[in-house]
Amino acid sequence: MIRIAVVEDEAQYQKMLCSYVERFAREHTVELQTEIFADGMDLVEDYQGGYDIILMDIKMKHMDGMKAAHSIRRVDSAVVIIFITTMAQYALDGYEVDALDFVLKPVEYGRFEPKLQKAIGVVEKQAKKKYIMLQHEGRREKVSTDDILYLEVKNHNIYYMTEHRTYVMRASMAEAEKELAPYHFSRCNQAYLVNLKHVISVDKDDVQVEGYRLPFSRSRKKQFLQDLSRYIEAGY
Repeated sequence: MIRIAVVEDEAQYQKMLCSYVERFAREHTVELQTEIFADGMDLVEDYQGGYDIILMDIKMKHMDGMKAAHSIRRVDSAVVIIFITTMAQYALDGYEVDALDFVLKPVEYGRFEPKLQKAIGVVEKQAKKKYIMLQHEGRREKVSTDDILYLEVKNHNIYYMTEHRTYVMRASMAEAEKELAPYHFSRCNQAYLVNLKHVISVDKDDVQVEGYRLPFSRSRKKQFLQDLSRYIEAGY
């Protein structure tokens, strides 16, 4: 089931977009579920993710679509956003929030159908990824395991290091290691759990993970190198 949020303040377009989604579902034999929001503020308020695609009007009364998209992107980098707009120039700003595409009003099914098809393709590709919820500045964010460089345990907290920020969770390394076991993580020592995808090099004493050098421990080095070798041989 793919969940679609329709964020549109005009009733005629709410009805039209939902009917287009229903038609697409029939023609392509795919399960789609829609939920309507009359304003960007309605969607953003207490946003917890849960949607795969957002069809977002740009010009709305209380919170325009672009502002709503910026707010959503702070907590959800995965959801696919397609803007619905009367002017193409507004949609150009969509690159700032990593929008997939835009549809010009008046919306015709012939132009809408390939846009939705592309969005569903992205969703299906993302489904192969693993997302976990992590804490940052008092809110929870959906983060792809692909984006995690490594984890560090310190003072009974787990620090999830990504390229752009650090997430801190109250948990044990054993719990984190179990959760991430299917996604090619391996310990180089007791304190660090490394995403093998981001390993740049290894030498006698440490492993380089992007711009970080993490020390090996004698007890963990052999297993880590075996895990890395299998990861590379598997073609990841």
